Amino acid sequence: MIKHLFKLIWNKKKQNFLLISEILISFMVIFAVFTLVVYDYQNYKKPMGIDYENVWAISYNNTLSTNNTDSLTQYYETLKSTIKSMPQVKAVAFASSNLPFFQNISQGGVTYHKKTTMSVNWYTVEDDYKEVFNVQVLEGRWFNKNDAAAKNVPVVINEELKKQLFGNGEAVGKLLGDDGDKHTMKKVIGVVQDIKVRGDYADPGYAAFSRTDTGSYHWLGRILVKVAPGTDAAFEGKLYKTLANYMKDSDIEIEHMVNKRTETNYFSLVPIIVLLVVACFLIINVALGLFGVLWYNINKRRGEIGLRRAVGATGKVVSTQLVAESLILTTLSLIVGCFFAVQFPLLNVFNLPAGIYVTAILLSVTFIYLLVFICSLYPGRQAAGVYPAVALHED
Repeated sequence: MIKHLFKLIWNKKKQNFLLISEILISFMVIFAVFTLVVYDYQNYKKPMGIDYENVWAISYNNTLSTNNTDSLTQYYETLKSTIKSMPQVKAVAFASSNLPFFQNISQGGVTYHKKTTMSVNWYTVEDDYKEVFNVQVLEGRWFNKNDAAAKNVPVVINEELKKQLFGNGEAVGKLLGDDGDKHTMKKVIGVVQDIKVRGDYADPGYAAFSRTDTGSYHWLGRILVKVAPGTDAAFEGKLYKTLANYMKDSDIEIEHMVNKRTETNYFSLVPIIVLLVVACFLIINVALGLFGVLWYNINKRRGEIGLRRAVGATGKVVSTQLVAESLILTTLSLIVGCFFAVQFPLLNVFNLPAGIYVTAILLSVTFIYLLVFICSLYPGRQAAGVYPAVALHED
């Protein structure tokens, strides 16, 4: 039976080649969609790493016309105390502009034992940053005031960077930087849980936190304020007025981290939506193509089908034959498609885990088989309904 089906397919190789090519292209697009979906879903399952629900981000520009670091420090420490004295405020912290869910990026490299890891997101934060976001410390500790006099600049890294640099080994106490100059090396004092700074669907990436110093106020441009649950717009207006009166010529903007997360998630979903639209278009074309080809085969092969029915083949056997032909064509197409798809994990394309590609391949193969099977059922039933006498008479 199988040998006979392959012979029938080979006799119509030109017609079947177009169908195989169409299924192949559809498989590759579906594979890309499932790869992105699986990747985003795995990231979505990871914990956020911070509590952002009641956190507001205040953007400002430093308009204080002084180069005196002590005066600038006193100026912003007074502002921080003023904000923190409000009853609705739970915690306040100055931070660099590359906050979670913001589009600002500050990246650099980290060197350990002459091996440099690039694309590390560097964050400059105050000690109260941990309290504002409820950052979870997994190893070591967070920053404190004693770090101002530390011999080596203290840094806190996230889980991903720890695994990249030290694997399963100990991270706390290790020195990062050029081994030739011990004084400029940074000392790891803690490891924190990964923070999904680019939203629910993006990988946290490598992250390293450094502590603010007295000179940081010259360039810092964000204030994080954690407020009590249920704080309304009336307090937001009061806070804005307080900031505007204190920083007379500064441009002030208050944004809610909840809204920033939503915006970031929308931005992350755009590639998936585009791929889904393309995939749906191709799926519709494949479905229509299958219907058309199988329908054409039934009309063209009515004599053959009638002869099969006349010699004793049941309608179920005829229907099964047409469905089997479609599945064999699909198998031939998927063999070629899987060959190309397997190259992605083997060549480590896009630096994604191999498990994501394997899962996407299995889902794509299953989806294509189901699509072809469903599309061939109705034409198969039509072939089963061909009456032998009528078909032979027409032929």
